[in-house]
Amino acid sequence: MDLFAKMDIPLLEQVREANIYPYFHELQSRQGPEVIMEGKRRIMLGSNNYLGLTTNERVIEAGIKALEKYGTGCSGSRFLNGTLDMHVQLEEELAEFVGMEAAVTFSTGFQSNLGIISAVVGRNDYVICDRENHASIYDGCRLSYGKMLRYRHNDMQDLERQLQKVPDTAGILIVTDGVFSMGGDIANLPEIVRLAKQYGAKVMVDDAHGLGVLGNGGRGTADYFGLTDEVDIIMGTFSKSLASLGGYMATSKRVADYVRHTSRPFIFSASIPPANCASALEALHVLKEAPELVTRLADLSTYMRDGLTKRGISIRESQTPLPTPCATPIIPIYTYEPMETFHTAKRLYDEGVYVNNVLPPATPEHECLLRTSYMATHTTALLDEALDILERVLAENA
Repeated sequence: MDLFAKMDIPLLEQVREANIYPYFHELQSRQGPEVIMEGKRRIMLGSNNYLGLTTNERVIEAGIKALEKYGTGCSGSRFLNGTLDMHVQLEEELAEFVGMEAAVTFSTGFQSNLGIISAVVGRNDYVICDRENHASIYDGCRLSYGKMLRYRHNDMQDLERQLQKVPDTAGILIVTDGVFSMGGDIANLPEIVRLAKQYGAKVMVDDAHGLGVLGNGGRGTADYFGLTDEVDIIMGTFSKSLASLGGYMATSKRVADYVRHTSRPFIFSASIPPANCASALEALHVLKEAPELVTRLADLSTYMRDGLTKRGISIRESQTPLPTPCATPIIPIYTYEPMETFHTAKRLYDEGVYVNNVLPPATPEHECLLRTSYMATHTTALLDEALDILERVLAENA
């Protein structure tokens, strides 16, 4: 059989021929509420820049100064010659901010999940995952020597059924997204923690979309539920609310030390470049000093969710285990079928609004979405303009 035979993707060719291919659009400006993309102004409703700090002058200046002081890169891993004093400072401040003893930084968010899970989960251990967890969690499970079990999304009865399958002699790690990246749902962390205690499991929360979004001053999902002391590992990224590139694990000193000395993705990868490290650190300082950014993000998310609903636009309601809903900045709009999704996204793009396509396997069959996401630096005037375009285009495609 020809190894490359699988590389013919009929749907890909179909959307290219129809001129509705939605990927790899070229940015020609900063990543802000409005961007220049392929020569035209677009309202950006498809970014993870939740606090809008990629354009913050303090964050930019910190990156420039680090570039001048340390050069362009570290040319080695943290394990050997690639540890800067600034890496250590970032780890210490992150750990303090999220309420953990220690932190370890990784070169990317994806690599963080690979490095954490593959180090922590051993040959005779089990890792239990929510079915809608991020792809990097799944790849981290595959890289480990443990056995992976999955439970239905936010289904605590199914989680317990999976826990009951694990032998008493095995270690267990339950891994969940804090805020799920496609639907904006919040994990039922109180029930996960309760079950973990009952079955002797440890809990890891991927807070890539939770830091800067939930909790007191943006401290994340565990803080939002008052469960920081009950969670064993918090993972996060710098490429979203912290406006840079990289990732981290916050945990106990014991676990952090173990991962630093056993995680192959950590040991054998070059460390975060100085400019990225400095930008993330300064973004963290801004977040500490301006917790009102988190409140504004929630207010704008509620504003947009209400605006879409009032205009009769079918959105996926985010799940939250609390009686009072929390407005996460991820609002999916139902488009149901793949070709309809591509056509609608292209029409919106042409009209000046950028959104993300979400297709199976990231969604169930016939439940395709346009994923929209919001920034604390959006204005209501800009969102009203986007709402007008969304309403018009979606009505035309109905």
